[in-house]
Amino acid sequence: MSRSLTLLFLLVLFAPSVAYPSCRSQPCFAAKVVGISDGDTVTLLRQDGGGAAQIKARLTEIDAPERQQPWGARSRQALASKVFGQTVLVASSGRDRYGRLLARLHLGQRDINREMVREGHAWVYRRYATENWLPDEAFARNARRGLWSLGANRAVPPWEWRRGERQAASGAQLRTVSNSVAAFSCGSKRYCREMTSCAEARFHLQTCGLTSMDGDGDGVPCERRLCRGERQVASGAQLRTVSSSVAAFSCGSKRYCREMTSCAEARFHLQTCGLTSMDGDGDGVPCEQRLCRG
Repeated sequence: MSRSLTLLFLLVLFAPSVAYPSCRSQPCFAAKVVGISDGDTVTLLRQDGGGAAQIKARLTEIDAPERQQPWGARSRQALASKVFGQTVLVASSGRDRYGRLLARLHLGQRDINREMVREGHAWVYRRYATENWLPDEAFARNARRGLWSLGANRAVPPWEWRRGERQAASGAQLRTVSNSVAAFSCGSKRYCREMTSCAEARFHLQTCGLTSMDGDGDGVPCERRLCRGERQVASGAQLRTVSSSVAAFSCGSKRYCREMTSCAEARFHLQTCGLTSMDGDGDGVPCEQRLCRG
């Protein structure tokens, strides 16, 4: 092989890892973006030796507003304007629990995931972040870009929004169970096939102690027959939004829960300053034992 051909081969082989650091430790491939679900989820069309295949991909490092949230539609539009119909370089890092490819998208020299944060269309996903993009988020917030133009009361992190939605659904389930519980009694039934509703199955699990109806131990009985798609009733804690008093807080002066004066201040230091040490169980709620109980 001639020297020129050898150099060309090496350039093709190693160029992605040189131009894109995320390709050095993760598999990279080219794909066309053919669908946009929301501000952090896309559908890719990948061509390989076996033909074309569509892949659902979740963008890493970021969490965009849900479609029902304020700025959710705008976030989706922003991502679409960047990559829809474009062929991008995808750095993959496995799959999430829903089977979606975990992906970082590059278009030319642009890091699309990071752009979404810096332009105010997404948060840094603190629970799963592997790089420190909090300065990019702070830049967008200070410049009131994107969702940060909504104000503190409406700029709710998606993980808190989702928790609030689950709690609302759980509250509705609890009310249904409460209204129906008078009609149920322990002792007469023992199996899922004998239950007439999910509410009755829950009564027999939670009140009568028939744990045999909860095969996987997740708190949801008779999932195959009656309670499909339902989640375990949450703790009942109500979602608290950081109030407009956030303007009185600042990063750098405090680092521990014992130094915080309120749950709002603790949330500010977790979400804005990135003090993840205050969220020991990684559920997005800081200082639960002292300030943010319930």
